[in-house]
Amino acid sequence: QVQLVESGGGLMQAGDSLRLSCAASGRTFSNYVMGWFRQAPGKEREFVATISRGGGITYSADSVRGRFTISRDNAKNTVYLQMNSLKPEDTAVYYCAAKYEATGTATWTIPEEYNHWGQGTQVTVSS
Repeated sequence: QVQLVESGGGLMQAGDSLRLSCAASGRTFSNYVMGWFRQAPGKEREFVATISRGGGITYSADSVRGRFTISRDNAKNTVYLQMNSLKPEDTAVYYCAAKYEATGTATWTIPEEYNHWGQGTQVTVSS
């Protein structure tokens, strides 16, 4: 079992930058594919970005590509989401998620593929 705790959310203005962190504990972090998802009020949870076990493969949603960057530090058991040029439509609760993968460089974009979730951190962007 892996436990995930997000941090770094806040109230921002359009155009600002923000970095979210997700600290993992309990299992070998490098055995987990990591993802960031978000959920706005009244909407379904949507994929934001994912990163492979070793960090060499990343993939982002079209809506954030070029603005958001996912990264990880396996030595610190932490995954990050750097968010630049924030827009009001980025307002949501942001969740990190983990999926166990013994080997390989897979990444996953579907929430149902992930086994472990953090509690979420609120990001609000005003215009």
